[in-house]
Amino acid sequence: MAEEIKADKVVDARGSFCPGPLMELIKAYKEAKAGDVISVYSTDNGTKTDAPAWIKKSGNELIKIIDRNGYVEIVMKKVR
Repeated sequence: MAEEIKADKVVDARGSFCPGPLMELIKAYKEAKAGDVISVYSTDNGTKTDAPAWIKKSGNELIKIIDRNGYVEIVMKKVR
């Protein structure tokens, strides 16, 4: 089994609607330092497409998207 990636910061945006989860992720990103891993939990379906698009556009690394029980977890690494 692949090792579990430990997030430096977890953003729990479950129950928040678009663009809430993405705004929370961006806020955490701005507070993070290069190399930090940030996870966002979201129950909003739009986050599954919005967050990866923003992560790619901002030049950061999308590590993985995990479908959890009732929500999605998006894991990114701050590159710069």
